[in-house]
Amino acid sequence: MKPLLLMFALALPMLAQAEDEGIARIFQAHGVEGTMIVTALPSGQTYIHNDARAARRYPPASTFKILNTLIAAQEWVVADRDTPFKWDGREREMPDWNRDQTLSSAFKVSCVWCYQGIARKVGTDTYRRYLRQVGYGILADPFDLTTFWLTDQLQISAQEQVTFLKKVSQRQPPFGAHAYQVLQDVMLVERAPSYRLYAKTGWAARSQPQIGWYVGYVERQGEVWLFATNLDLRSDKDLPLRQAITRAVLEEKGALR
Repeated sequence: MKPLLLMFALALPMLAQAEDEGIARIFQAHGVEGTMIVTALPSGQTYIHNDARAARRYPPASTFKILNTLIAAQEWVVADRDTPFKWDGREREMPDWNRDQTLSSAFKVSCVWCYQGIARKVGTDTYRRYLRQVGYGILADPFDLTTFWLTDQLQISAQEQVTFLKKVSQRQPPFGAHAYQVLQDVMLVERAPSYRLYAKTGWAARSQPQIGWYVGYVERQGEVWLFATNLDLRSDKDLPLRQAITRAVLEEKGALR
């Protein structure tokens, strides 16, 4: 390899890990600690704030509903976005959960009891198999079937979230076209003339400090922008910052124009 080419090749890992000043300014403006990764495809251009934290694993909380929905659809536990969930009448802490749901509404409001019902039908062996195939974070064994994604039993980093989302955006195996279509139907957050935003929030309320997630991707004019954000939550008043920070970054980078 020629000296100039060798120097360029050696510089690539350093460039990939360089702190992005634009993202850092947005986090600082909101006064919160966190990380964000943005990767544009097919170019592979990547922007990172706080690369050390981006490699650190946390419970995925409701961001696991992305993979959970794929598994449920692949196994025909759910059929489509309108698959119903009958409320049992028990009052739970989130008012939006206290009613009948569809898969679409359950995904949107992060309805825990709905996805716990899915988990009971999927089963532990099936989860083990899919998490191993997909390479989704790290799963403890044994694990509690109806809470593992809310606790330290399942953990994933922002880097691993982006790797997983790349597979989702490219509709890679082991999931089929039907499963991906069901996920796309419930994951769509915003449809604009020049882009479509697919995303999911997460709130790891059992962690100390509590962790807020916002992960997903933007399809825009032949490009796909993958992103994963997590941040420390000082109180539930910080929850809107998950989307606010992420949108500000995506707008700055040109993904939401």
